[in-house]
Amino acid sequence: MTDALNLRAEADVSLAERILADRDVKRSIERFEKDVQAGETRRQLLSTSVRLGPALVPELHQVIDRCRDRLGLESEVEMYVYPSPHLNAACVRPEDERVLLMFSSELLEAFEGDELAFVAGHELGHHMFGHHDIPVGALSQGPHAVSPRMALQLFAWSRYAEVSADRAGMWCAGDLNAVARGLFKLASGLRAGAANVVMDALLAQVDALEGFGSVAAGDPARADWFSTHPFSPLRLKTAQLFNASEYMTEGGTSRVELEAAVQDVMAIMDPGYLKGTSEQAALMRRLLLAGTMVVAGASGAVSESEAESIEDFLGEGKVTSHLSVEALREDLPRRIAAVVEIAPLSRRAQVLRDVCVVARADGHVDAAERAVLDEMAVGLGLPPELITYTLDGPLELD
Repeated sequence: MTDALNLRAEADVSLAERILADRDVKRSIERFEKDVQAGETRRQLLSTSVRLGPALVPELHQVIDRCRDRLGLESEVEMYVYPSPHLNAACVRPEDERVLLMFSSELLEAFEGDELAFVAGHELGHHMFGHHDIPVGALSQGPHAVSPRMALQLFAWSRYAEVSADRAGMWCAGDLNAVARGLFKLASGLRAGAANVVMDALLAQVDALEGFGSVAAGDPARADWFSTHPFSPLRLKTAQLFNASEYMTEGGTSRVELEAAVQDVMAIMDPGYLKGTSEQAALMRRLLLAGTMVVAGASGAVSESEAESIEDFLGEGKVTSHLSVEALREDLPRRIAAVVEIAPLSRRAQVLRDVCVVARADGHVDAAERAVLDEMAVGLGLPPELITYTLDGPLELD
């Protein structure tokens, strides 16, 4: 029988190791751990939510016991429900050797059987794979925030962590159709219809994502380009690849083939350009440099810490003392136009996101800096709401 720990995505493992080996990350985690109050989450849950014992929801406990057995998880699991109209579930760091699972009331009403096993297995997967060793929310903002370079690695790792957790969920559900129905409900808020219709609808969106430039610029779903989670259609695509692998299907594709195919799918959300050699990549880097410098200088001279952040982000030698913020400010519209001419919206969105990541490195973005970001968003054909999403939205696993 396959050891459930081996289900973890290869990129999840490698990125997590790289992040945890970083000295600045280690220091930030140490400081964060000192601020954590033992037992605080469970105390809050006991005071604000309802604990779901076996007598109250025997069917849910049967699902959890099934997931624990499939995953080989020996830890005690304590479940809570809280009132909410949103479809949400979460697993938090164990306290007193208990794994704490939280479900919104709407999710427990909408999900059943194997769909619930998928969600519960996904959350238990986060625990089993050690994802809580990297406190993403704390590392992305506030006093424990890390560098822009590392923040982008956290973005990438978090998405692969979700892929790993989805594999754990599917391992528990054992049914791709249940996964499709669950992802459809999470993405749409609707009660799913026929499984084959749901699956076809979501998978059809994967092809549409590759032609992202044709999507209306005001589409609020575009905020997902700034999210730590893959789009639901991409999650279903990676689940479909996992289902066709040797893990789930006798004689299926090998682990090596699976991981390569998953990385191809995930590249839709994270197209690389910082080290690319194409004309498009070069123009995107030129815009990134100008954008970050102009934002940093919007409220006065570029500080040493801001210059260091930009230097760290772009690589040694990219930011030099002779660069003129005024000249870059004057050239910014031309650089924006050059990127618009050659790059689809997905790539433009990534540049804007990266400028935002650098801008928030010092923990504060003032009105003048925000005005430059808004100008860039409009010029790139992107909704300014994406800036708010990036500046204010914490990175979290769920």
